[in-house]
Amino acid sequence: MSPRPDYDALNARNSFTWSCAGSQAALRALTGVPIREFNLNPDACIEAYRRGRPLLQERFHGQVSAPGVSTPAVSYGHVNCLGAELIFPEGGEVGHTHPYSSLQEALRRLREPVDWSRAGMTPFFLDFREQLQKAFPGERVGLAWGDEGPVTTAYELRGEGFFMDIYDDPERTEQYMEAVTDSILSFHRWRCAQEGRPPVAPSGGMVDDLSSLLAPRLWPRFVLPWWEKRFQGITTGTRHAHVENLGEEHLPFLEEIGLTSFDPSISPRLNPQIIKRACRVPFTWRLGAFHLEEMTVQDVHDFVYQSCADGAMGVTMTVEELMCEDRNVPKVLAFVEAAKRAQQMTAEGATRADVGALVSPTGRATLWEGWCGFLSPLSTRGGARKQ
Repeated sequence: MSPRPDYDALNARNSFTWSCAGSQAALRALTGVPIREFNLNPDACIEAYRRGRPLLQERFHGQVSAPGVSTPAVSYGHVNCLGAELIFPEGGEVGHTHPYSSLQEALRRLREPVDWSRAGMTPFFLDFREQLQKAFPGERVGLAWGDEGPVTTAYELRGEGFFMDIYDDPERTEQYMEAVTDSILSFHRWRCAQEGRPPVAPSGGMVDDLSSLLAPRLWPRFVLPWWEKRFQGITTGTRHAHVENLGEEHLPFLEEIGLTSFDPSISPRLNPQIIKRACRVPFTWRLGAFHLEEMTVQDVHDFVYQSCADGAMGVTMTVEELMCEDRNVPKVLAFVEAAKRAQQMTAEGATRADVGALVSPTGRATLWEGWCGFLSPLSTRGGARKQ
């Protein structure tokens, strides 16, 4: 394991950060470009960027950052190159098949050499990027042809059988996890070469949502060694991770692996108070579209101020389809307004308790009980209150 960060020093900082960024989904919503066309037709993708970014700025009065141009966001580039077929449904996000029917097949296939430039749909998306670059000269065009963390990748290749492998053949599963992580790092090095950046950087992050499905007692054997291998392969410095759906019992492992920051995203088992008491890793707290739908402008202000008071180092929002609808635009702007105020207050020396004093009495009584259900608890206060 790498040396742990100085968590006392990290948490002594009083600064508060925020982000409110547009997404490819927002551009599609504002332009009416269907998701399948966006994902598979460069002309449709170009139209969404060309028309959508000005519309995003107009809709949110310049308060939401526009996404940089990139190929369609596909997190399964790595596993597609290893045999997972990509599925592009009408009206839905891209999915994939699980190509390996057994651990034996997985180990055999993962030992085979892969030319990442030629495998799967890589040639299609490399050409896609070239067409975007021609359409947007002078802009950096990203290749959003991604990979995910070791446990998520292990599931993507094996499907639900992976969770049985852990119990049925733990020794061979460890071999599989090592092979999976080696493959991820090989793909990562290829991606870095494509984008002209060094494969090992001063800071590195990963997304491994499916690790949350493993019980905490399994983490020392089936999660932490492969996270460590992954981080050692991408950074000599700070480590960052996004993992959805963790529980309180998982959180001490985030310190053990030496994370400098953590994005818990959405979890029905966490809130800022739980995270703060269970581990010292600085974290951001996310406001999702399904929560925003049931909130008022005052609720959004309360969310930001209470997040700050309860120890989040910042708040974040990714503007998606629902957030672009007229009834939700004032709420997005309220998020930015409150976040700017909390940031300014802490920068000028106010304590987090000072920021928390801005929370309404109703907000103090409601947050965070039941926060991460599929509907916000705010919607149960005498019926949904939308503004």
